[in-house]
Amino acid sequence: MQSTMNHLRSDQMDKEATTSYRWNPIQDFQTAPNELADTQLRSLSEVWEEQRDELEEIDAVKQFNERLRRQWAIETGIIERLYTLDQGTTQLLIERGVDAALIGHNATNKDPQKVARLIQDQHRAVEGLFSFVANERPLSNSYIKELHAELTRNQDTTEAVDPRGNLVEVRLLKGEYKQRPNNPQRPDGYIHEYCPPEHVDAEMDRLITLHREHMESGVPPEVEAAWLHHRFTQIHPFQDGNGRVARSLATLIFLKAGWLPLVITNEIRSDYIEALEAADHSDLQPLVRLFSNVERKALTKALGIIGDVQSTERSISSVIGSIQDTFKKRKDELTQERRRAKEYAGRLRQDAKAKLDSLSEQLEEELRTFVPSETNFESFAFEGSDGSERQHWYRYQVVEVAKELDYYANLGSHHDWACLGIELDGRSEILISIHGIGDEFRGLLVATACFYRKDDNQENAGAPITDFEPLVDDTFSFNYRETLPEVRDRFSRWIDPVLVRGLEVFRRGL
Repeated sequence: MQSTMNHLRSDQMDKEATTSYRWNPIQDFQTAPNELADTQLRSLSEVWEEQRDELEEIDAVKQFNERLRRQWAIETGIIERLYTLDQGTTQLLIERGVDAALIGHNATNKDPQKVARLIQDQHRAVEGLFSFVANERPLSNSYIKELHAELTRNQDTTEAVDPRGNLVEVRLLKGEYKQRPNNPQRPDGYIHEYCPPEHVDAEMDRLITLHREHMESGVPPEVEAAWLHHRFTQIHPFQDGNGRVARSLATLIFLKAGWLPLVITNEIRSDYIEALEAADHSDLQPLVRLFSNVERKALTKALGIIGDVQSTERSISSVIGSIQDTFKKRKDELTQERRRAKEYAGRLRQDAKAKLDSLSEQLEEELRTFVPSETNFESFAFEGSDGSERQHWYRYQVVEVAKELDYYANLGSHHDWACLGIELDGRSEILISIHGIGDEFRGLLVATACFYRKDDNQENAGAPITDFEPLVDDTFSFNYRETLPEVRDRFSRWIDPVLVRGLEVFRRGL
């Protein structure tokens, strides 16, 4: 990824003294692909495939994908430092479309017209990926060159260093492999060496051959996307724009699997670069994990907001018809498969309660001699699908966490919770909530956690709260496609760091 490393350097530099990474011909997998795969993503993608098929008739998937295409087009340029955009303008362009009139001069570091043209190039490129998949074209050198030409249509120059060491603008070769070395200088002054120009054709042929073998052998999509992305960046076949092409190729793999575009945002840029550097040292797992996390978030959000997309597309008569269908569906039980997710939720609530019971006992045992006698540690829980008032307890806390993580929390479809209360100079609580996502239950549930203090010692969840803090950076999601042992094992590994984080927040407030 050329733009992550700084400026280009000439091939006359003393590589013995300055090279931090030496180019080697690309290698096939060094770890069995299935060992790198994400089982949670696999089961979630199966749920997504079922939901997508159900919703294709009302074009909801197309609408959601369009927003993702715009986000992909915007973020891929930000990652490459082609331009900057503030968050508000980014969201506006995602929602309303790519239009220079929506980009204020103070929202970017470049001319808004130029920024809009670059984003439009990238938008056309990602649309082309969908067409490529629909037409079932095989990956080839010619297509990769077409893709590069599309991505750089409105980029005429790139930066280079002349023989005297001066930074200069040079003409960008569009849709052509590089003619000179493009080894970038890292911020620490060392050189990262990419494939020499004379070996590019052979390396790209090998890349495509290995990729086709992987597709035929059924390599998991998230693993193949990471491998193809990284090996392409090792070759770095173009003068500039390699990062954009690499993310396009990874997205292509996801689209072929029926998944969503891979959107690498500026917020995770540092994690992305670190994962690529780990892959340079033969560890592909961090990049697979990052791609999997991004796609799981996208699929979870898609399943959660799909009802909102539907509602914008329906006429009044179809909405009335949907209301009728809703009443009919309420009289029917959920299918056994989707009900299974709620059964899992109950077991996770029990597991959470057991963890909190143990933690409460440990706090009591180890702190009793250090705290006032009236100090109390207690845990309690609730299985919340019976329509009682307690099903909606902690609504404020759950919704606030959902806002932070950008999804719609549905406590009406299901809500289990477990809570640890600590009465010491007021009341502090650590809440584990397991609840629905989106405006309709589709067999997907999530767990989140938060810490807060109350103004008094009431157990009532409606008491005023202060010092609110989410204890998670992402939801813990599970669905009916997984097995209970798989879900419980993941939940056990998820909840321990959450409780440690909660206790640390409590300690800081003492």
